[in-house]
Parts: sequence; C-alpha cells; structure tokens
Amino acid sequence: MRPTSPPLRLITRHRRLLAALLAATALWCVTLAVQPPPTTPVLAAAHDLSSGPLTTTDLTVVNLPTTAVPDGALLPGTDITGRVLAAPLRRGEPLTDVRLLGPALIDTYGPGMRATPVRIHDATAATLLHPGDTVDVIGTTSQWDDTPTQGPPTVIRSLKVIATPKPPPDQLTETGTLIVLATTSDQATTLAHAATTSRLSVTLHGRTH
Repeated sequence: MRPTSPPLRLITRHRRLLAALLAATALWCVTLAVQPPPTTPVLAAAHDLSSGPLTTTDLTVVNLPTTAVPDGALLPGTDITGRVLAAPLRRGEPLTDVRLLGPALIDTYGPGMRATPVRIHDATAATLLHPGDTVDVIGTTSQWDDTPTQGPPTVIRSLKVIATPKPPPDQLTETGTLIVLATTSDQATTLAHAATTSRLSVTLHGRTH
C-alpha cells in the first residue's frame, strides 16, 4: 500500500474540524440570505385618491425596502394638510414631491416656468383633462355675465396641464372649474388679463407620433 501523503493525512486528521467549519459557513450564508433588508418608513396613499387637496386621513405610513424608496418620497411627519395632489394616486402608492403642486413639480416642466391656475367655463369639459395633456386656451367673445366683448378670441397654444384639482364638495361652484397650466411669465399675464374680459375654454391636442 502506498503511504498517505502529508497533506492528505492532515485533512484526514482534522476532517471533523473542517466539517464543522463548512457547516458554520453554510449556516452563515443561509442567515444572510433570509435576513430581511433594511426598510424606510414613507407616506403612501391610504386609499385611492383623486387629484385635489389632501387631508391627514388620505395618507398612511408604509415601510419600503430602503433601496426601493423613490427619490423625493415624503417621510412621516411631513405636513401635507391642504397640499394639492396633482394627479390620482393608487392605494399604497408612495407620495413623492413631484405628485404635489409645488416647486418640485413645476421644475419638471423646465426652468422659469410658472404654475398658472386658469378657470375654465365648462367644468364638464375640464373633466376630460389629465396632467400631462397639451391644450390650447381660447377666450370667447363674451364675459362671464354674457356681456359681449370686442376683439378676436385670445389663444395661447400648446400649454401643458400640470393639475386638475377637484375642490371639496362644499366648495363647488357654478362658475366653471380650475385647472393648473405650465406657462411662462408672459403667458400667465396674458391669461390673467383674458380671464377678466372673457370666458376661457380649452381644446385638447391629440397624440403625436
């Protein structure tokens, strides 16, 4: 019989120790695999939300894996009472800064843009609009009290809809509804002047390919 080599004799002598070390290593790997990842609490929709002012009962706290928390997520303790949600939010969806009407949302439309509230005469037509839509704003030749006005309709083309906030039921009005548009400073001035002299309506652009 050939003599056993020194390395093999060493392994044979310490096989129990090696087996224990291998078992401990395997157990450590399994522990790492099943250990839950770190989480971060964030604010999320407590139920399906439509656009409009938020209340404290509209949101809840959920724990997300830290690596899955979206940029701009709002954390517990953030004061959201009265803030305006620009677009609908599904139950459980995290709330981020660009979902609220404010600087973070406006900045996504380009430098120097303004969020300009515009009252549209036909509230029913305004329900067809959604954030991100492109519209033309038209000023008809009659005022809110049906008094005729002089001059051609005011038209500002290709404005983006930022938000279509739904007012609380106790604040509904028969004088149209508000939408919020992304405008330049000059466009905002033109719209403000047009709103004092005429009824405003919108036409919706189709998709471009």
